[in-house]
Amino acid sequence: MKDQNTKKLTLFALTWPIFIEVLLHMLMGNADVLMLSQYSDESVAAVGVANQLLFMIIVMFGFIATGTSILVAQYLGAKNRKSAAEVTVVSIGANLLFSIVISIVLFAFSSKLLLLMNLPPELLSEADTYLKIVGVFSFVQALIITMGATIRSYGFTRDAMYVTIGMNIINVIGNYLFIFGPFGIPVLGVEGVAISTVISRALGIIAITVLLFKRIEETLPFKQIFSLPIEHLKNLLKIGIPSAGEHLSYNISQIVITYFIVMIGTEALTTKVYAQSLMMFIFLFGIAIGQGTQIMIGHQIGAGQIEDAYKRCIKSLRLAILISILTAIPIAIFSDTLLGLFTSNPDIIALGGTLILLTIILEPGRSFNLVVINSLRAAGDVKFPVYIGILSMWGVSVTVSYILGIHFGLGLIGVWIALILDEWLRGVLMLWRWKSRIWVNKSFVDAKKAKTAS
Repeated sequence: MKDQNTKKLTLFALTWPIFIEVLLHMLMGNADVLMLSQYSDESVAAVGVANQLLFMIIVMFGFIATGTSILVAQYLGAKNRKSAAEVTVVSIGANLLFSIVISIVLFAFSSKLLLLMNLPPELLSEADTYLKIVGVFSFVQALIITMGATIRSYGFTRDAMYVTIGMNIINVIGNYLFIFGPFGIPVLGVEGVAISTVISRALGIIAITVLLFKRIEETLPFKQIFSLPIEHLKNLLKIGIPSAGEHLSYNISQIVITYFIVMIGTEALTTKVYAQSLMMFIFLFGIAIGQGTQIMIGHQIGAGQIEDAYKRCIKSLRLAILISILTAIPIAIFSDTLLGLFTSNPDIIALGGTLILLTIILEPGRSFNLVVINSLRAAGDVKFPVYIGILSMWGVSVTVSYILGIHFGLGLIGVWIALILDEWLRGVLMLWRWKSRIWVNKSFVDAKKAKTAS
């Protein structure tokens, strides 16, 4: 049987589909923001806060997917395709059970969760509607994330990209129909955006399931799921829980910072949503390079190619920093025009422009974390980023945000300065960790044993 995964993986071949996929994921969120901005600035703020909670939930779903992508990549690098297939089945089953519980909780306690964020009363109704509809079906997104991680680790990054393209097209069409109401279709606003999101994800899970069975040559042992080695689940949790801890800490810290911004006012909250919508187009390069690098290093670690893995991370980091700077500068120059696509409020445009200017400093620091942390995880070194992340996010990002933004009255500018300090501190420490080579002996797969077992 021909092994489709013996061909040499290259960063470009892996990364460009991931780049397109991440870009389209961001466009899906920005399509909601841009189209809702024609409907109501208040609706934009409501969906922005609801999405902050949903992003945190998606991170929780991602903890198993992260473990899946690393273990599958390492097993494939070690030529142990049987174990790779077993890990795939265990991860899908575990994430399905976990995500169903989370979906029920989101539906039952949506309003209480939003009130914890000190959401203004005038925004609660729309935010609650959006969170209930999207939240109850969030288990679908969990499956998409898990299956997508598996397919990428097998080297088929274009498949995940195609699914995302289809989901975006359906989402944008649905938004248009429910927000602008052509052909006599009722205008549903935020509710319509939520329905459109759910429909696009439902069709997406069907497509990615078909691709999963088509691309993986081995029979996926779903019938034997309860008799598969418990070691697979243990390893998934060993990687996933610390990785999720770092992501979860980041997202919770962002929720706390959003709480501070709500204290400043609804206009500040709206400005944050618009500014971050533009910033996403800057750091998506780092995300794509980081994910592509993680897949490559996972394969290299599994194959015992330690020096190649070390050099791959450094090369990817340099590339990510360069691209983030070259992307941030033109967006900062044309920020007024770009922000004008979302709003005509001159105060929002002026403040948003200042935030984008500060982003030229922020994004290179973020590149360190996007690339090096993914590299450390791929090598099996998953705890260090969590420890440093928690200390920096809360000790620097949250604390300095309050001190500068609220106490000294610098508002959003103070918050952005805090974000810059956090990203750079963590980034420098992550690079030190990688250069120390402590990660060399932390692989979850013994290349020699795996080859023998296969």
